[in-house]
Amino acid sequence: MYHWRVKRMCPAWACLASDKAEPQSLRLIDRPGSLWRLVFFLALPVLAQQALILSVSLSDRFLAGRLEPLPRAQQAEAIGDQVTSLGLLASTLLPGNGVANVLAAEVPWEAARQIHSRHISYQAAQTMAIYVGWTIASLTVLISVGSTALVARFIGAGDRPAAIKVTNQSLLLAVALGLTGTALGLPGLKGFVALLGLHGDAGVFAADYMRPLILLLVFQVIESAGIACFVGAGDTRMGFYVLGGVALLNLPLAWALFLGWGPFPELRFVGIAVGTAISHTLGGLAVLVALASGRAGLQLRWRSLWPDWSLLWRMLRISVPAGIDSLTIIGGHLWFFSIINQLGDAAIGAHGIGLGWEATSFLFGLAFGTAAMALVGQNLGAGRPQMAMRSGWVAFALGGSMMAFMGAVFFAFAPQMFRLFCPLPEQQPIVSAGVPVLRLEAFAEPALASLMIFLSALRGAGDTRVPMIFNCIGVLGVRVPLAYLLTRAHVDLGAWGTLPGWNLGLFGAWLAMFADIYVRGGFFLYRFASGRWKAVRV
Repeated sequence: MYHWRVKRMCPAWACLASDKAEPQSLRLIDRPGSLWRLVFFLALPVLAQQALILSVSLSDRFLAGRLEPLPRAQQAEAIGDQVTSLGLLASTLLPGNGVANVLAAEVPWEAARQIHSRHISYQAAQTMAIYVGWTIASLTVLISVGSTALVARFIGAGDRPAAIKVTNQSLLLAVALGLTGTALGLPGLKGFVALLGLHGDAGVFAADYMRPLILLLVFQVIESAGIACFVGAGDTRMGFYVLGGVALLNLPLAWALFLGWGPFPELRFVGIAVGTAISHTLGGLAVLVALASGRAGLQLRWRSLWPDWSLLWRMLRISVPAGIDSLTIIGGHLWFFSIINQLGDAAIGAHGIGLGWEATSFLFGLAFGTAAMALVGQNLGAGRPQMAMRSGWVAFALGGSMMAFMGAVFFAFAPQMFRLFCPLPEQQPIVSAGVPVLRLEAFAEPALASLMIFLSALRGAGDTRVPMIFNCIGVLGVRVPLAYLLTRAHVDLGAWGTLPGWNLGLFGAWLAMFADIYVRGGFFLYRFASGRWKAVRV
């Protein structure tokens, strides 16, 4: 079931994961310190997995910050052509005058300035890539939350055949959702980018980046669905193996396709996305191989892939509210992003880099949230609601303390963190806009920990409807309206006239995000502490 080292260090987990688990056998977990160790060792593989994924994101941002807009040979040719043409023109118009020589000398510098000015557009497009990743993750929630919750309940109750059936139905849904996403996403790609207000070079780069990801979307959805089932079965290491492998493969592939190493073509900015798409394709195939081999007691069975409408409805009854929740969040995030897009490419680039560094704290929230989700679901399935409650609090204590530490790092090292991705003088506007917002984010980390970890714990219990309302209030009722008010000099209210704004630029947008995080973090803390999720039926 779970890795033997964790079984030895945490005997309770072996009882919890057993096919014949009984509620009284779970009392072993009440021994002092055993729950803390269990939560930590469940979170550890996810933490390592998320760290590897984050390294890919930071590597992609690093490449985008140093990308030459044209291959070097074409740059030299373009500059040479400009020198020759403008020099001849100046000589013709101003014969015998030293102006011709001056203009010819200035052309290389002007051409270089025009070329390097596109660096900011690349950073803006890379920010768009972050939101694309979030959108895909939100789509997978339509499957993953219900899969994890039901597999965890059945494993906790000792009903492994039912858990296997859920796993196969989850894969069926993954194929359907992935193919539908590709069919709808490819034709609407340019319109989607334009809708978000990303135009010019940044819009073109963003559309090109998204295309290979959408084309191979089905494999990424299969990957997420399979890993969600493994998490429900208590096997968080499989996610580490698959997504860690995806990350380790993605890094060299992105660089090779970006730079054109060896037999690989020089795809430049698009090469980053092609490397990501290929890596997730192999990750999806790896999940299928693991299920075919019967890992964690789950099994790929062809006869179980035929639609079981009652079970599918049961899964979707949990997942659809969570999916609507996630899609509402990402819709609000995209709306928020469209507001930032009106602040210029420098603000967009700074926003993306800030989000990238903020993601270093996300990995703790995701890791301990995953542990909470698995333990809450399995303890409820085994008839241990109080232990489910304790599991959530322990996960929050561990994950929240680590996220608070990351907040201190953000505050202390924000300038250095931005200059790592913006080493060129023309990128200084990105640094100037980004450092204050990252320091502001440092103070949001405790609330962000509450939001991420308790949301996962509630989803593990199958409690997805009330959190959906909380997220709608926070994102659409707090973040978006405040973003308009704090980023603009005047807010147009249509027939109601105009409202004076604060015109704080990107910092105002992050103030709105800060307020949203605290509102939702407080909501989820209250919901989990109330214990009402214990009575939710799945």
